[in-house]
Amino acid sequence: MVREDRATWKSNYFLKLIKFLEEYPKCFIVGVDNVGSKQMQEIRVSLRGRAELLMGKNTMIRKAIRGHLQKNAALEKLLPFIVGNVGFVFTKEDLSDVREAIQTKKVAAPAKAGAIAPIDVHLPPQNTSLGPEKTSFFQALSIPTKISKGTIEILNDVHLIKKTEKVGASESALLNMLQIFPFTYGLVILQVYDSGTIFEPSVLDITTEDLRKKFLEGVRNVASLSLSIGYPTKASVPHSIINGLKNLLSVAAVSDVDFKQAEKLKEYLKDPSKFAAAVAAAAPAAPAAAPKKEEAAKPAKKEEPEEEEDDFVGGLFG
Repeated sequence: MVREDRATWKSNYFLKLIKFLEEYPKCFIVGVDNVGSKQMQEIRVSLRGRAELLMGKNTMIRKAIRGHLQKNAALEKLLPFIVGNVGFVFTKEDLSDVREAIQTKKVAAPAKAGAIAPIDVHLPPQNTSLGPEKTSFFQALSIPTKISKGTIEILNDVHLIKKTEKVGASESALLNMLQIFPFTYGLVILQVYDSGTIFEPSVLDITTEDLRKKFLEGVRNVASLSLSIGYPTKASVPHSIINGLKNLLSVAAVSDVDFKQAEKLKEYLKDPSKFAAAVAAAAPAAPAAAPKKEEAAKPAKKEEPEEEEDDFVGGLFG
């Protein structure tokens, strides 16, 4: 197979990138630090049919985008984020689903000396299965240990590596000896582009219920403000009408003013027993308790005839 020359390769790359920019309305800008070629290939395969992963030099990407701004000026929003080791994932599907597919493709990796730790690393109390000759590694890191049954045992939980700090040579060597691979690497979503708008990936975590709660909270705030300053709005008018009706009912209760909505109130004020009866009728009937098995098995007792009861009462007081 004859390898194409550099000029042809660059031309084809520009055409491919422009095609993706025109065809796909959505894309992720992803960080690809510490992602190997084999892992990258596995990610491509997992996204096949759903999204397109495109890598390239930042200068070439910026040049291609600038040359396409006449057709789509919104693409200029991507330029400030094309910094460092980044790539693009283009898609037409639901962004949350594609993001989940990207995030599942991560692999465990050892803590290499000099690397920046993406997470905190703790060593829990454990028997390491290492021989006493390795004690010096633990002593260098001030990790409390003891020899138990011929092997080194870590006594307390140790915060070995702090997030965002460089991994030291001693920490790296110790973790490798313990066969601990604390870090996971994969594509990191940095920004999301959707039909001319660019935003943080955390926005994808917002649900419909979250939006509903925020909207209702805003409506309540508008209604409170409108009521306090006496300025009617769509949010406050229902409350104003209800408050007005309450005021009218209060006036009707202490005067001869009468109108349809106040009729029932006046009836209750004249005869409070009606109110008590209405409350009792509205209360739900208590559910009958289910009979126990023993009681259900017993035959029902015969009720005594009313005549006997009358005779009994008459016998007492006759």
